[in-house]
Amino acid sequence: MKKRALLSVSDKTGLAEFAKNLHELDYELVSTGGTKRAIEEAGVPVMSISEVTEFPEIMDGRVKTLHPSVHGGLLAKRSNESHMSQLEELGIETIDLVAVNLYPFKNTIAKEGVTEAEAIENIDIGGPTMLRSAAKSFEDVTVVVDPADYEKVVEGLKNDQLTSEERRQLAAKVFRHTANYDAMIAEYLTEEPYPETYTVTYEKVQSLRYGENPHQTASFYKKANFSGASLASAEQLNGKELSYNNIQDANAALEVVLEFSKPAAVAVKHMNPCGTGVGETLFDAYSKAYEGDPISIFGGIVALNREVDADTAAKMKEIFLEIIIAPSFSQEALDILTTKKNLRLLTVDMKRPEAQTHKLTSVHGGLLVQDTDEGSLHDVELEVATDREPTDQEMHDMQLAWQVVKHVKSNAIVVAKNDRTLGVGAGQMNRVGAAKIALDQAGAQAQGSVMASDAFFPMPDTVEAAAEAGVKAIIQPGGSKRDQDSIDACNKHGVAMVFTRMRHFKH
Repeated sequence: MKKRALLSVSDKTGLAEFAKNLHELDYELVSTGGTKRAIEEAGVPVMSISEVTEFPEIMDGRVKTLHPSVHGGLLAKRSNESHMSQLEELGIETIDLVAVNLYPFKNTIAKEGVTEAEAIENIDIGGPTMLRSAAKSFEDVTVVVDPADYEKVVEGLKNDQLTSEERRQLAAKVFRHTANYDAMIAEYLTEEPYPETYTVTYEKVQSLRYGENPHQTASFYKKANFSGASLASAEQLNGKELSYNNIQDANAALEVVLEFSKPAAVAVKHMNPCGTGVGETLFDAYSKAYEGDPISIFGGIVALNREVDADTAAKMKEIFLEIIIAPSFSQEALDILTTKKNLRLLTVDMKRPEAQTHKLTSVHGGLLVQDTDEGSLHDVELEVATDREPTDQEMHDMQLAWQVVKHVKSNAIVVAKNDRTLGVGAGQMNRVGAAKIALDQAGAQAQGSVMASDAFFPMPDTVEAAAEAGVKAIIQPGGSKRDQDSIDACNKHGVAMVFTRMRHFKH
């Protein structure tokens, strides 16, 4: 008995060959619109969907497959005598294979200047409905949503060797595909920042060798149509495959370097910036970042916001680095750096995302969702809390320290001077402990420096430690019940202190 296949695809990759193979396997082909024309041009016999439904396509093709002759042929259980007798009674034939991929909604909304009307017109209705009907009936129906599966399906159909488990896997792929499709539509139309259900969809970039540790499995996914700087869209020019930890650290470096408009370089180790520098040239910026912590940068990740030139490349080549991230590399720089075969070189679009995005953090059985921390000194009115006001140079240095401290694990302290960080205290259980780490790292260079703290000082001990080391100005959120104690300590030592009234916790 001849079997029937329904083909209706937007992506026509491999369609002609697939249709020929199905015809040779004695399938009767049914199709619609442009798919039908493509099959005919390949010289393969094909029926119109209207011949099956005995009803014309209407409303500019909006309604063509939403018909009992289609869905009855898909949803009837072959093992159910009642279902089969109803089909016979109504003159409906079974459909044994469905190959459908959907209107290109993702590509449509990615176009510059697309209107909402255009986007809505590219919301597929009949396609997902057929896919879901066929996938629900996977015991009897083979359903294909991905052209990459055509060859596997044809091989399996030969001699009826496509197993129930293989059809089940194809059906699962369909439901993942339609869920992804619906999630993109829901996100496009949703205006509330935190709706009653939070649906996200990501597409696989690659499988990773392992996760944080070798006994953990991991994969890397990207958000569909994300616009702006992202490791998920990076191009790797050299080096070994990225690991889970590489991606985490590289993302941390990218987030910091995006803070700066002037030439900047950031070195990261274990998710914390260990050295940050800003200069008139990239070479100057990298030199300052290196000097910020020449020990921790070894084996670290460096992100830069300008094209890497030969001089900067030569200086970076002097030490062992895991990854270098930049918007581009000059050919001379590539010639220098690619001599290190394991050094990963990544190019990333350094454009900041236009719209505020959400940060997602998984917890056992749940998900925390918050706005990304886009807060900057441009969003606040600074308040000088001390008798002495900071100098222009101190304000300049505090700006850099504040830009960096928000990317340091809390409790976080950053000491900076002359467009570079001198010391970073990260992830400590008490604030004075973080300050001591940063000040010890800065050493004698702390004389005349500034300090930034991601949150307020609950006691004056951090101010005392800073003043003793030679810090001349402090920027912090303020808001402690004991702010006056810290203010008094600053006044006692001639230290200027500025309140931002904005906190930068990073857990």
